[in-house]
Amino acid sequence: MNVKSIQILSLLVFSVSISCKNESSLEKEINALEIDFVVERFDEVFSKTTTKELPKIKQVYPFLFPERIPDSVWITTINSDLQKEMFSEGVKQFPDFKSEKESFENLFKHVKYYDKTFKIPRVITVADGVDYRNKLVLQADLLIINLMNYLGEEHEFYQNIPVYFAERMKPSQITPEIAEKYAMKYAHQSQRKTFLDEIIYHGKLLYFKDVMIPNFSDADKIGYSQEDINWAEINEAQIWSHFVENEMLFSTDPKLFTRFTIPAPFSKFYLDIDNDSPGRLGQYIGWQIVRAYAEHSDVDIISLMQAESDQIFKKSKYKPKR
Repeated sequence: MNVKSIQILSLLVFSVSISCKNESSLEKEINALEIDFVVERFDEVFSKTTTKELPKIKQVYPFLFPERIPDSVWITTINSDLQKEMFSEGVKQFPDFKSEKESFENLFKHVKYYDKTFKIPRVITVADGVDYRNKLVLQADLLIINLMNYLGEEHEFYQNIPVYFAERMKPSQITPEIAEKYAMKYAHQSQRKTFLDEIIYHGKLLYFKDVMIPNFSDADKIGYSQEDINWAEINEAQIWSHFVENEMLFSTDPKLFTRFTIPAPFSKFYLDIDNDSPGRLGQYIGWQIVRAYAEHSDVDIISLMQAESDQIFKKSKYKPKR
């Protein structure tokens, strides 16, 4: 190794060292923030509710009890075999919810650091049947988590659910999916007409997770298996070339969104590689574009979430290595 190479290597090591120190200092500052909240285990409370106690419970959680449904229906529900099984499975998988609460706290601290107006939500867990398309609710300052949607990808409740949905129905997905709900609140684009608009929008949501839940793996952030994330990383340049060479980026064909951004067993290139690929690879590429933009721009996360897709794309100088 010549002198010039040694100097370049030393400079790179120094730059990485400074970057790591800055990140460590930032995380310490964020961790020092004080926030206070509890996780209300409504699933446990409801499982023990009697006819006599029901009116009091309804006063505490009125938003969980539609007025059109009589009390007799709620009592019948509590005592049904299916509901008892759901109560049992929720407690079995989440006996104390301690690690999940710590994870939420870390997320809330990060959001609070970047948005001083952020208000900690009221966090409530329920056991309300399996609904893989609506796994949790974030409305105003209320966060409701249906534990039945996070029991583990091989749980018997999920036997009739497509595998590519069931794979994300595990405890490790709760915090990333809460982060995504917040990301959607901050994200804005004046248009989502082209394929490039769409993948960059999803890229923003994923980059928001980079900032707000940095301790999670890339696989958990996007909801891939480790094999899926490895495949995407290895084939990133080829995926990008396919999009460019087939003039997809500025296309407004909605079929492209279906093929590359919505949940699916695989991405549809209409090539031999399809069955080996994970779904939603358009989201993955959008993520890498936004990451590249963040590297080339001195912009805070809140401003980044508001940036237009053409601005992000031009300034990203995105060019994956082959």
